[in-house]
Parts: sequence; C-alpha cells; structure tokens
Amino acid sequence: MSTNLRYASTESVPPADRVAYWEEHNRRALVGLSVTSYSEHGLLAAQTNARLGRLWVTEIRGNEHVIERTPRICRAWPRAAVFASLVTSGNAVHFHAGGAVPVANGQLVLYRTDQPYLFGFSSPMRQLLVDIPEGLFADRCARDLAEPQVLGGGSAAERATIAALRTELASASSEDTVLDLIGSLAGRRTGGPAALLAGAREYIRQHLADPGLSPEQVAAAINISVRHLGRTFAADGVSPARYIQRERLAAAHAELTTRRSGTIAEVAYRWGFASQAHFTRAFRDHYGHTPSEARG
Repeated sequence: MSTNLRYASTESVPPADRVAYWEEHNRRALVGLSVTSYSEHGLLAAQTNARLGRLWVTEIRGNEHVIERTPRICRAWPRAAVFASLVTSGNAVHFHAGGAVPVANGQLVLYRTDQPYLFGFSSPMRQLLVDIPEGLFADRCARDLAEPQVLGGGSAAERATIAALRTELASASSEDTVLDLIGSLAGRRTGGPAALLAGAREYIRQHLADPGLSPEQVAAAINISVRHLGRTFAADGVSPARYIQRERLAAAHAELTTRRSGTIAEVAYRWGFASQAHFTRAFRDHYGHTPSEARG
C-alpha cells in the first residue's frame, strides 16, 4: 500500500475484535486512543488517510461511538500535533480538561493531541480531520491553542471559510490553502491570499441566486475592503464582478443544457440576473450563442 494513502474498515472484522482493531489502526495512523462502542451491531467504522504535503487529511465514517485520549494514553503514545476536525454528518461532544463543548454538523473543532480529550458521537457520523504537526501549526495558523476551539457557528465570514475548507479537503489539492484557511479560523483576522480567494469564491457560490450580490457584499462577508478583494481576484486574472457574472452564466448554461423545465427568463432570474435582456446579452457575449440556441 502507498505510504501516501491508507485505508481501514471494521466491516470485515469479527464484532468482538473491532474495537481492538480500530485502536491499533489509529495508534499507527493518527494517535493513540481508546474506543467504546454503543451500538448493538458493534463498532462499524472506516477511515481513509491521505498525505497532503506535511499534513495528513483523514476521512472517518462510523456509527455511534466514543474515542478517548486519557492522560495515561498521552504518556504511553505521545503526539505533538493539532487536529482540525470538521464534522460533516451527525453531532458530537468534545470533552477536555476545561469542560465540554458541543460540535454540530458543519462545525470545526481545533484541539491538541498532547492534552487529554474525549470525542463522543451519539449517532452515525462523518468527519474530515487535518493532522497538523505542532510546529507547523504554530508557524502557519496560531501561536497558542490553550484549549479547544469550536468554529463555524459565528459570522458569515467564518461560515464561508468553513465551507471553503470543506471543499478544499474534499479535493486535497493544496497544503498552503488548507493551512491558510485554518489559520484564518484559528485567530488571525484574515488568512493569506489563497484562503481569502477560497473564502470569497465559496461565499459567491452560496449566494449566486441573490440579485443583490456584489463585490461590496462579498468583501463585507469576509471582513476585507473592496480594494483588497479586487487585489485578491487580480492574482487570478479576473475582477470580482466579472467572476460573479461568469459563475452565474456557468450555472445558467449548465441548467439550460441539462434541464428542459422553465423558461429562459426563469433561468435568468434563478441565477441572479435582473432581466432576461441583460442575461441574453451577457450569455451571447460569453458563449457566442444565445440561451435559446444553447437549449437546442
């Protein structure tokens, strides 16, 4: 098996051996921990670990269970890392020395592996976990993480950054972008250029249908100036306004060529265009033919 990709599942393991199997795999792939299963079917879990530069990105799926890293386990299997765990299905509770925090679907929790913790899932779950070496986290994300942070339930900028991180982790394409996005969430006022661009694109994607979507709205959502937003997109060779229109046209084009329901005007309005005439002109300028011709 490639050292850059690892996979494990309890599905083919006898129920009585699943917990021990899962604990052993996690000791080798992530961190030493203990597991308790609360399902009558036993522990059903699968894990994929993929290397991304100096990081490991891990997808974990499972039924209801609890994992715990006790003080004894911390001493027996020491790890100096920070985990950024994004819950993408189900809800969880994270216990640590300072108390307990709920982690809802769509939220990210940052925590250190050299401190004891317990992570409990009361229903089927899925999470994306980024394993960041402690020194790298300090250099690129935040100098200090005194206690776990739960992120993703606050401002529109925070939610857009979480969504951009989820997209980036799904493709696992850029260590720098992942670190910039986590750094912007971990306490920096803004992330680096890659994180800002990813956050702006994600906010635009989520609001394409809003006819009032503008560079000013995007800049306000991610807490930067309109001028800064313009510089961020300039590195990509396009203005924010042009990018918004291009994405709207692409969405409308996809709908026109794959679906037959709805009029041209309805498609235009659905993707944020104020009038059918403006939509038709912009569509023809971009694609070289009219919306009606695209529909065929």
